[in-house]
Amino acid sequence: MPSCYDSRVTSDRWNDADAKGLSEPELLLYRSHLLGADLRVTNFGGGNTSAKIADVDPLSNERVTVLWVKGSGDDLGSMNLSGFAKLYQDKIVALENRFRGREYEDEIVPYFEYCAFAGSARSASIDTPLHSLLPFTHVDHVHPDSVIAIAAARHSEALTREVFGGELGWLPWQRPGFELGLRLRDEVGANPKIRGIVLAGHGLITWGDTSKACYRNTINTIRRAEGWLAERIGTAPPFGGVHVASRPADERSAIASQLMPLLRGHLSGAQRKVGHFADNAQVLEFVGARRFEELAALGTSCPDHFLRTKIRPLVLHSDPSAAKSSAAETIARYRSDYQAYYERCRRADSPPMRDANPVVILMPSVGMFTFAKDKATARIAAEFYGNAIGVMRGASGVDEYLGLPEREAFDIEYWALEEAKLRRQPAPKPLAGRVAIVTGGAGGIGGAIAERLLADDACVVLLDNDGDALERAGAEFAQKFGKDRTRVARCDVTDEADVARAFAFATREYGGIDIVVSNAGIASAAPFEQTTLATWRRNMDVLGTGYFLIGREAAQMMKAQGIGGSIVFVASKNALVASAGASAYSTAKAAELHLARCMALELAPDGIRVNSVNPDAVLQGSRIWSSSWRAERARAYGIDPSELEKFYRERSLLKQYVTPEDVAEAVHFFASDRSAKSTGNILNVDAGNTAAFTR
Repeated sequence: MPSCYDSRVTSDRWNDADAKGLSEPELLLYRSHLLGADLRVTNFGGGNTSAKIADVDPLSNERVTVLWVKGSGDDLGSMNLSGFAKLYQDKIVALENRFRGREYEDEIVPYFEYCAFAGSARSASIDTPLHSLLPFTHVDHVHPDSVIAIAAARHSEALTREVFGGELGWLPWQRPGFELGLRLRDEVGANPKIRGIVLAGHGLITWGDTSKACYRNTINTIRRAEGWLAERIGTAPPFGGVHVASRPADERSAIASQLMPLLRGHLSGAQRKVGHFADNAQVLEFVGARRFEELAALGTSCPDHFLRTKIRPLVLHSDPSAAKSSAAETIARYRSDYQAYYERCRRADSPPMRDANPVVILMPSVGMFTFAKDKATARIAAEFYGNAIGVMRGASGVDEYLGLPEREAFDIEYWALEEAKLRRQPAPKPLAGRVAIVTGGAGGIGGAIAERLLADDACVVLLDNDGDALERAGAEFAQKFGKDRTRVARCDVTDEADVARAFAFATREYGGIDIVVSNAGIASAAPFEQTTLATWRRNMDVLGTGYFLIGREAAQMMKAQGIGGSIVFVASKNALVASAGASAYSTAKAAELHLARCMALELAPDGIRVNSVNPDAVLQGSRIWSSSWRAERARAYGIDPSELEKFYRERSLLKQYVTPEDVAEAVHFFASDRSAKSTGNILNVDAGNTAAFTR
């Protein structure tokens, strides 16, 4: 297998035509986007770029030097200009007078606020001194896999000299902060001809007189490390060679779909977790290798990797049956080990222990599962561990790989500044960490339900039989709520195999299911004696069998997770009220309602709630009402189809229209914990219809 360290891997993306006419801040942003576009150069949210730019002080009207540096929490690849903190360069430098030494690093950070230029409100990163104290106009700090492979090797300093021939300096591991900035400055003072510095176990610092020169220095340094590693590693089998062969792709997918709900159930305590599955070639090579468990136990090296992936991953048995049967015990043992790690390393002022569950779970022959508070965090954790695998591959291929020492790892994870950052995060919305399936998701009511759940931070899988409408709905929601939060799957709810495939897809994408909204529907109208057998069967298939299949699959999945759930049937006023000229539809809807009550009775011991919402006359955005159903119902009432909406409004007690959003609000109530003590219930959304009163 060719080495993953190839000098062609990292591309020089600088384009003079794109950069032409950009201001200095815009060039800094352009450079940042180029560096952040490749996760092998720096991780999501990791790394920093900076530029020292002349500006006019709004107070003194004098020209001063302003440090523009990526703010805390932003991402190089997607940030905008507002993501940079702007600080008086001379004031940051002057903080050396306040610095009392390494033990007092946390004292310096609050002073960054006093150094803000022109009201800049962006929080400055802990890495700010690494940029400010270096005597260069432009500075990059990134975490490329190839350079960290050298930085995380036991003989890192000697390897740095061998690879770069004295063109780069080297510093031993040290936590980021003001003292590290001072050491960088001193290293440059002692070696004025170097063009960058390797930070052991951490990353790379490079610089230049212009944005272009700085970028090219960074990229060329990375390419040089990649080329050297490729040459040194050659075609030697990575990680000691293959020990467990990878299963076929379809088998890996099936195992992931079966195993992830079980894992999610064990991992979701006070907070529901969302999962991500990765089985790319890099992951499979690692989990199938002879040295896999040995290297995984060492943990990651780069602090950015470690903060996203925890001290070390959990390893499952390679046999699916054994992995399932031992999952609870394996996870409990991980929690116990994590608590022991916390107790060994805690200090008197350490923050309380956080979630002891693993983030990264590795399974030989299958791949990697990551679980976190939301899909984006789970996906990014997988990307970070992918970077860590690349680092281990390189370091173990040329030397001995070293993980971050346990005490240093703890001090990073439970750093007071990191704790403060976590406390600043907004409180989660009511459906954060929940995963929902909505059938008929491309229709008016289904779309409104999906949007309401997404607005409260649920992940939503849309199922529909209309492929074109489904793709449009998925694209719209991805643009509005982000690519991680929505998935789509074409599904015929009357097809047992189709339903099973859709649920397997949903669990593979998100780890499990908490909310299932059965909303797919059709409508037909005809006098009873003119109702054809085909019409009768079609209504029963979609509205009866379809709801049965969706409900049964949901029940099985939720039971496997063991953390309860909510199933909501979108029925109809017709489920309670006989309607002339719509016997097939009304009978099928009545069957839905009774099925929901039967399910509520049987599933309550497992904490699974089943409730129904009965809309009436929801004409806006409904595909049903754009069919012949509108004309048929108007004919039944002896009115023109254009008058139907007004007719329904005036028929209601409240004299109001019922919209898809009204139905969505009712579904949201049953889906959320606001109705945690409700099951077997019916909520009418009909603006008031006396015939549909349930008592």
